[in-house]
Amino acid sequence: MIVAGAVAGTVALGTGLGVWAFGDDSSPAGSAQRQQPSVDRSAAAPEGSRSPKPAPSRSYALSKAPRTIPAVRSHTAARGPGWRAVRGERVVVNDGDLADEGRLIAGELGLTYAGEKDDVRAGDVRLALNDDEGADPESYAMTVRGGRVVISGPSDAGVFYGTRTLKQEVHRGGTAPEGVVKDEPAKPVRGFMLDIARKPFTAAWIEDRVRELGDLKFNELGLHFSDDQGFRIESSTHPEIVSQQHLTKAEVKKIVGLAASRHITVVPEIDSPGHLGAVIAAHPDLQLRNAQGVPAKGAVDISKPAAATIVDDLLNEYAGLFPGSKWNLGGDEYQALMVSDPAASYPQLAAAAKDAYGAGGTVADLTTGWLNDRAHTMRAHDRTMRVWNDGFFRGTSVQPAKDLRVGYWTGKEIGARPPTEYLSAGRKLINYNDEFLYYVLGQPNNFVYPTGQRIYEQWTPLVVRGTQAVPARYDGQILGGSFAVWCDLAGSQTQDQIAAGIRMPLRATVQKLWDPGRPALSWAQFKALADQLG
Repeated sequence: MIVAGAVAGTVALGTGLGVWAFGDDSSPAGSAQRQQPSVDRSAAAPEGSRSPKPAPSRSYALSKAPRTIPAVRSHTAARGPGWRAVRGERVVVNDGDLADEGRLIAGELGLTYAGEKDDVRAGDVRLALNDDEGADPESYAMTVRGGRVVISGPSDAGVFYGTRTLKQEVHRGGTAPEGVVKDEPAKPVRGFMLDIARKPFTAAWIEDRVRELGDLKFNELGLHFSDDQGFRIESSTHPEIVSQQHLTKAEVKKIVGLAASRHITVVPEIDSPGHLGAVIAAHPDLQLRNAQGVPAKGAVDISKPAAATIVDDLLNEYAGLFPGSKWNLGGDEYQALMVSDPAASYPQLAAAAKDAYGAGGTVADLTTGWLNDRAHTMRAHDRTMRVWNDGFFRGTSVQPAKDLRVGYWTGKEIGARPPTEYLSAGRKLINYNDEFLYYVLGQPNNFVYPTGQRIYEQWTPLVVRGTQAVPARYDGQILGGSFAVWCDLAGSQTQDQIAAGIRMPLRATVQKLWDPGRPALSWAQFKALADQLG
């Protein structure tokens, strides 16, 4: 909600009492009924140390809410000159843990990072951690008053998002409006997923996306780096599977470090037991074949222990390269379960299932057991894991591990299960709805490049499959969503064309993940704002 002004009666009362002028650190004028954000005591000035502030005046108009992407959730208006970045003025912090955030915003705005300071000067930007333990760790408050800015939050992530708001407000010499912003995301997962397996991307291009994502308050970057067309990251355990065009581990570490500085977690994906064509190319003996000897594209034969060994080798290796808390196990489109009679088509899998789970064991049981085994491998690395929705199978005696989250992308597969089937079972879900959030190069299989306008006007995190929303009672189980670039027809667009094509869809997606309600701006206004902010 944006508080853009005061009720006429309140204005009259304020004017009559002469309270519109901002004083030292008194509450900002206007909308006095709104609760102000708590700011750490260290953000206040010691007695007698305050520097002169702009003289109060009734001539200032009541401030308007900041215009940012995503839009701030709340702004309490006030009268005053606001704040402009003046080269040489200071960024100070109340805690050394905010040094990275302080240095970044200082460099971006041409200010001087002064470290931990207690004194207060005109023009200061102060970053502060507060002790509000019950608050969303990604929340923040930003107070513009008396020629200074204070951004406070319960964690460095929240304070970082406050600096992103400030950066957008003063873009191209603009002024941060007087008053108080209180802001927090609706959803804890705000992601962008990139398929670098089918199409190699340069490290520099990915780094540019990380900076863009950070400024937009995204907090996840998914990297799908293994598929039939390529394996795109250097490997020490299995160098034979790595494609000629690939990222070195040094390049990946730099990307991961840059992402961490923007509070973005990199979520790796080594998809299995399907989509392993690059592995099979180096190990053809692992390829799944049907009863007639016909190979199944990209699928390993999970009845062979060597298939599990090589995948676990890779999982354990890359757990050290990607230190984040999240992992995508894949699990989708296993060819053995995309035929009408899996047991007849793949008798070796049916036999292995009976050996493992008794006479009633099925190919779906065996595949679920494979998934659980890979989850066990990653659980040793303390990862929270997700699996594509078509990696969960109905009617199996072997149940997927309870801690696996659902990455819901489609409802078009054989035996498709609606999102409510997962949600009613208590699963947590990340929304990758392929109707709105899939940018598939070349537009194969009836895919159409998504537009920002359609996402902005029609999609919310509750719209998980197709165009229909799930019941609102499941909102708490939907952790958020992710826009995804898939490179099925890799040559269809260049890197620059992809960056341009996803620009507005990314902005629309994060707006709806930060605040899924009806946006205050029309699409035309939103697009104009995006163009203005660059």
